[in-house]
Order: sequence, then structure tokens, then C-alpha cells
Amino acid sequence: MSTNPQARPAFGTLLADQMSIATYRDGAWGTDKIVPTAPMPMHPAAHVLHYASTCFEGFKAYRWADGSIHVFRMDRHVERLRQSARLLSLPVPDAAQLERMILGTIDRVRAQVPEPHGALYMRPVLFGTMPNIGAASQPSNEATLLVLASPVWDYFAGGMKPLRIYVESERHRTAEHLGIVKTGGNYAAAMGPTLAAKEKHGIDQVLFCPGGSVQETGAANFLLIRDRHILTRALDSTFLHGVTRDSLLHMARQQGFRVEERVFDVAEMLEWVRTGEAALSGTAAVLAGVGTLVLADGQEIRVGTGEVGAVTQQLRAALVAIQNGVAPDPSGWTRRV
Repeated sequence: MSTNPQARPAFGTLLADQMSIATYRDGAWGTDKIVPTAPMPMHPAAHVLHYASTCFEGFKAYRWADGSIHVFRMDRHVERLRQSARLLSLPVPDAAQLERMILGTIDRVRAQVPEPHGALYMRPVLFGTMPNIGAASQPSNEATLLVLASPVWDYFAGGMKPLRIYVESERHRTAEHLGIVKTGGNYAAAMGPTLAAKEKHGIDQVLFCPGGSVQETGAANFLLIRDRHILTRALDSTFLHGVTRDSLLHMARQQGFRVEERVFDVAEMLEWVRTGEAALSGTAAVLAGVGTLVLADGQEIRVGTGEVGAVTQQLRAALVAIQNGVAPDPSGWTRRV
């Protein structure tokens, strides 16, 4: 694969040539198999096409300097997909089968895992396939489970740049009881407000703060950082419980940071960023620094110096070092494939 950053495909656009698939029918999951990555036929009345019965996960496997391949916190992502399936009334995959599908796919395409600091992005996806356009209030009794793999490279290959974030103080990102689910509908719900704010204010993401209570962006969790102190929203059903978020908070506590998980409002956030840092956490970027907050009236609030904060960079580097096998993994997050 190309070593020229400018010649590399955009994140998620390149798929490995093999994928894993299993189907659910007659009350049971069938045998999984690895097949070439290719278009799949689908009935036009499939439940997912009409009633959005789908959920997915995203995490990475890494090639270490010795050539070995290690997947990061796969167990947490398997359980989160199973939780999403239950909340969407989809057939719940067996954890052991899903793990086998993930590990088997990685092993089959291990030659396609990029060198450090690239990775193999893993995308298990579950969707309802029952052919019934009259099933708006019925769960799908048939489903397909896929595991896709996508070679990706360092999200900040050109260097970290401070993000511009629009503060949306009225609208919700998604239905309050489904924010915890990693489903395409939640991303679709955030897309309109995000595109509108991009056009009007030239921002990168929207931070949803319904009723003035700080929540998350359309695709990442939100953290405030200051004086070895981290503040982030307490877990509830309104937003996704990020595995990267959990990893960073756990690691920060190990390093002696004070970590607060609680509800806080926009006013407190604006006071915090006068001298502190703000960042977005997620699988793709790990931790991305925020340089500017844009308010509804167009007012722009500088976050700290306006650049990516030093502590944000340090925390990101520390977690990336664990993922790439160049720092100890005291929590046992990595698993060799």
C-alpha cells in the first residue's frame, strides 16, 4: 500500500477484499463464513430499508513494529453491538460467534493491515432483512450480520488542527432513549443541523446542548480538560457511551487526573474554556482538539490559546502508544490475532 499520505484513500473508502457474514432465520443464527467483499442482493421490502432496523460498531486492529496484529477492546464493542441489537429489537448475535467473525476476518486480511500509524478499521453491522413493508410495528425476524474491514491511516497525518465547533443549544442530536444506540438513524438526525451550521458558520462539528445542557457532537464524545482535571457528561441513554472516551478517562485516572462525569451547562463550558482545553473523542481521531466554539448569534469563543491543547496532545499520544504496542497495556485492552 502507498506510503505517500496524499495518495491514500479517504477514511473508510477502501475495504479489505474479504468480509465475514452470518444470517438469522427461523429463530437461529446460521454458520458464519468469510467471503469476498462484494455487493449483496437485498429484497426491496427488507425491514432495514423501510424501518431503519440496523446498528453497527467501529474499532481498530493495529500492526505492531514486530509485525504482529492486535485488536483494541474488541470485547467492549461486541457487547455494545449486542446491546444496540436488544434496544432495536433485532436478533442479538452470539458473542462468541461475533468474536470469531471479527478475528477470522482480521486473520484472513492480515496482509492488508497498514504499518504503524495506520490500522485496520473493523465495522460489524447488523440489519433486519424480513421482507415486509407492513412491519412498521414489528421487529424483523430475519437479519444479516457482516464484519467489514477497512485499511486506514493516521487521521492527523498532516498534523492536528484545532476544530471549530458550533454550539446547538436547542435541538437534540437524536431521540433521548436511543442516543445510546450506535445506529445510522442517529447520524442521519445530526446531519441536517451539522450541514446547515457548516454552511452558515464554517464549522467542523455541532455540539448538541439541548436545553443548554452539554451532550456530544454528531459523531464524538466531548471532554473539557484543565489543570489535570477532566469534565465530561455523565453516562445516560441520550448519547453514545464511547469506548475511546472510556479508555481515555480510565487512563487519565491512572495518571492521577481528577475525572468528573456529571451534567454541566453551556455557561460552565464557556467559563472553562477561557483557560482550559476542549476535545472530541472517538475511534477515528482518538482525541481531537477544539480551538473555537461558535454560538448561535455568530459569536466566536476561543478555547484556551485557540490551538490544540498540550494536554489533549499528551493524552492522545499516550493512548495511541498503547494501541500501537509501544507502551505497556496495564488494562489488558489489546488482544493478539
